[in-house]
Amino acid sequence: MNFIGTQAVISLFSHVFFILLAFWGLKGLLIEKWIKKNHIAQARVLYLFLSITIGYTVSSFVLEFILQSRNLIFLF
Repeated sequence: MNFIGTQAVISLFSHVFFILLAFWGLKGLLIEKWIKKNHIAQARVLYLFLSITIGYTVSSFVLEFILQSRNLIFLF
């Protein structure tokens, strides 16, 4: 039971970390050119959703990659 809790904490930390990293990375793009004037709220929601999408996807990939790498020992 303790392993499940530890895994949940690691997954949550990983998801939050990669979402914040994606948000920081998106700030480097010049998306303002594509957004109409006076639509700041929509731009913030777009940044948020893109950050969540990219961060969650990358985090899921990294966690799955680590899990599958640990399972490679059963091949030999």
